[in-house]
Amino acid sequence: MKILLLNLYYPPDTSATAKMAQTVVDTVCIHHRVTVLCGRPSYDPRERLPWRLYQTENVDLVRIIRAGSTAFPRFNMKKRLLNYLSYVWLAVPRALFLDCDVVLAMTDPPFQGIVGALVALLKRKPYVYNIRDLYPDMAVGGNIVSAGQLARLWERLHRWALRRAERVIVLGEDMRARIIAKGVEPARVVVIRDGVEILPPEKSPPTPDPEVVRAIRGNFSFVLLHAGNLGFSGAWNTLVTAARRLSKEGVGLVFVGSGAQRSAVEAAAAGADNIRFLDYFPSKKISSVLVAADAHIVTIKRGLEGVVVPSKMYGILAAGEPIIAVAPKETDVVSLGAKQGFGVAADPDKPAELVAVVRGLMADLKKLQSMGQAARTAAPSYDRVLELHKYLELFHLFETDWP
Repeated sequence: MKILLLNLYYPPDTSATAKMAQTVVDTVCIHHRVTVLCGRPSYDPRERLPWRLYQTENVDLVRIIRAGSTAFPRFNMKKRLLNYLSYVWLAVPRALFLDCDVVLAMTDPPFQGIVGALVALLKRKPYVYNIRDLYPDMAVGGNIVSAGQLARLWERLHRWALRRAERVIVLGEDMRARIIAKGVEPARVVVIRDGVEILPPEKSPPTPDPEVVRAIRGNFSFVLLHAGNLGFSGAWNTLVTAARRLSKEGVGLVFVGSGAQRSAVEAAAAGADNIRFLDYFPSKKISSVLVAADAHIVTIKRGLEGVVVPSKMYGILAAGEPIIAVAPKETDVVSLGAKQGFGVAADPDKPAELVAVVRGLMADLKKLQSMGQAARTAAPSYDRVLELHKYLELFHLFETDWP
């Protein structure tokens, strides 16, 4: 089959959708021809490209066409919007002249799902929509866009796009429930998780770097670690408030990463000597970061259940580490943690509940150890190779049912 993938970001961009798009392409191009229609690198790229209206390159079995979109850095939202609009302006007419059997769209820019549905309609081709973050729910729930007329129009168009899709790929059961609630037939909504690389039994995990472990643990006797993006989706005030209440009990809350809300979280934590902020470590040190904590924090604020699905959960499981989910009970991280035994949960709006959960784990080290073992046991269920194979199964259906 000939697959046309639409996403603004693609390596050398470093965004999550860029990396995932490449991972999907690397999987399906073994059996299918793939054309990626993306924009100029602008998301913290390892390299930038000179402007051309369109640039085409062939990498192994994949053709990559880069539209000459603007390439402003991602930190200025108004200029980032220009990147979005210029990409769509150039990508849509180019897409109409590309030969394909199916259109696959991801979620960069945030309205890419609507664009993909329009392209598929005009080309009279089946449409597959791979949702990474659910918009406009994410924009409204994260207070990026007000819940006004623009958001309502965006939602109506998005629901049209969802209904147009032959298959909607989502990251978890909580997101699947959200999509079905928007009127999409359940049979059309497919869960494909990001998963994690599972080491073969004969291969031992790398030895932790003591400097990384020391940098994270400091002098704390019990370390709660949030490693990842400090964006609009977390219950940050609950974490900071709970950590302050635990300051005299040897508990440290350590954030590793950056994001749009880091400065606000740092301001909220000002003066708390048991809350620390560290920058990302090199990727080769991730395994050391994961094992440095006593428990990992995964947080989703109320209203965003099923809107964002934190993929970092799978890496934590593979490292055999316990999870404290500061998230609504409807989220996958809460339900799976309770079912498989690797996690405990606290209400994202109740700091006192989080304090009680942490104290309970500190007083019951056997439970903490059993959670770690449960995490290690659960990890193979989310093997990335097996999850990616589901893309091949999906496109095989198109070969047989939509010739």
